[in-house]
Amino acid sequence: MGGGAGTRLFPLTKDRSKPAVPLAGKYRLVDIPISLCINSGFHRIFVLTQFNSSSLHRHIQQSYRFDDYSGGFVEIMAAQQTPKGATWYQGTADAVRQNLRHFDNHAHDLVLILSGDQLFRMDFRPLIDQHLRSKADVTVAAIPVGQRDATGFGILESDDQNKITRFVEKPKDPVVLDQLRLSDDFLRKNNAPTGEPLFLASMGIYVFNRSVMKEALAGTETDFGKDIIPALIKSHRVHSYLYQGYWEDIGTIRAFFDANLDLCEAIPKFNFYDSHSPIYTHARYLPATKVSNSRIDRAVIGDGSIILDATLERCLIGIRSRIHSGAILRQCIMMGQDFYEDEAEIAADASSGIPRIGIGYNTTVERAIIDKNARIGDNVRISPEGKPANFDAENYYIRDGIVVIPKDAVIPHGAVI
Repeated sequence: MGGGAGTRLFPLTKDRSKPAVPLAGKYRLVDIPISLCINSGFHRIFVLTQFNSSSLHRHIQQSYRFDDYSGGFVEIMAAQQTPKGATWYQGTADAVRQNLRHFDNHAHDLVLILSGDQLFRMDFRPLIDQHLRSKADVTVAAIPVGQRDATGFGILESDDQNKITRFVEKPKDPVVLDQLRLSDDFLRKNNAPTGEPLFLASMGIYVFNRSVMKEALAGTETDFGKDIIPALIKSHRVHSYLYQGYWEDIGTIRAFFDANLDLCEAIPKFNFYDSHSPIYTHARYLPATKVSNSRIDRAVIGDGSIILDATLERCLIGIRSRIHSGAILRQCIMMGQDFYEDEAEIAADASSGIPRIGIGYNTTVERAIIDKNARIGDNVRISPEGKPANFDAENYYIRDGIVVIPKDAVIPHGAVI
């Protein structure tokens, strides 16, 4: 699923969809589910897109090409008007419904439905194996969450055979939450911690028998989590699949910020350094990064970057980034550049007082996300300290106490944010 409008990730989703948001210095969020499918041996992949999808389409087309003999593909299914309907996708279920005729062109018994904007690592083959062994009609991947997080998810109740008996969307009532709490027996059986109250949250990952999915989508329901799954629980065998690894729904600026900066730790929660399950992306053939006379502590630095006489403390630096002498970056995500400026372009901009792309001389940036191709001038100061947790300005935003410099923004020399 290519994601909706992604309003909670604004301004990162101002000109792109959520799955197209850059991740970890060189990837896009959509690279995660596509790579996991490939690593699990699933090579027929449809990506359903709608909002701000141009950059997502371009990235997928540049990144994923199978040979003519494998039968594999990553095919984009963009929302479109047809003689049978002139509306955009109204939800996850409606998006699949509008494309059923395309899926029917391929022989298959099962359908795996994934979100394009989650950070996790899963081999989908055990999920499929359990689905087949249990003779389920639908299997919902689920993860234990604490009470604070439970109010933001669809919470499941399962019996000893993993058959889902109840589904409550974002429960707020303490009495209902207490009823849905996982028992200590269940937690011990699955080697899960038993200290705090835990609840079984849907991950938005579903395995459907093909015939059951077509039957469920025969009506007008628009969403899998809110409509389809609760209805099927009453009439079909809907089972849960317990997943206990790292999983992050990248839904807010804070979640995006924390997930990226965690990659800078010695042992991050998500491991990109896995030779058995690589994460794929667009091959750019960039030169190695060059660092001169700089102090760097816990940083991930993308290919083709140049860092001169700078200080980086817990930073994630994207491809082609330029950071100049005297710059200090602390707890920052810098998404990098789409291109290199040549000397003539740099000179022309300088004569007009326009900073070059990257971080200028003697500039300090703290707790910020700097989107692609942003121009941060010399002697600039950027920090959320002393400012509202959420604020909109002409060329920057503050979300969840984090400064966000949008794509292509220009922060003039000497500016203080």
